[in-house]
Amino acid sequence: MSRSERSPLLLAGLLAAAGTAHFAAPRVFDAIVPRGLPGTPRTWTYASGAVELALAAGIALPRTRPAAANVAAAFFVGVFPANVKMAVDWRHRPAPLKSAAYGRLPLQLPLVLWARGVARGAGQRS
Repeated sequence: MSRSERSPLLLAGLLAAAGTAHFAAPRVFDAIVPRGLPGTPRTWTYASGAVELALAAGIALPRTRPAAANVAAAFFVGVFPANVKMAVDWRHRPAPLKSAAYGRLPLQLPLVLWARGVARGAGQRS
């Protein structure tokens, strides 16, 4: 299996793992839901987990891969405020935790670019 064939499956796996984590340990995700959003943090946690699972399935299937990967790119942009909130909230935590929270911020860009690349690659093969 070539790298270009593995890339969508790895992205789908990452999203599936993240989506599953939202249901397995929701309190962690509840804490980073921005306060200004309507509804409860738990609702947002479960909704974002469900979206991640749906995106994983969409990216795993070649027929829906281009659209799902483009939506995943937008999703990664959309969850950035939660990562900012986590970094702000964790600024006084021990160095390893603070570093992990700050480290998530620049990782959003490669995730967006990865998803866009998967979408473009899938579109070329259709």
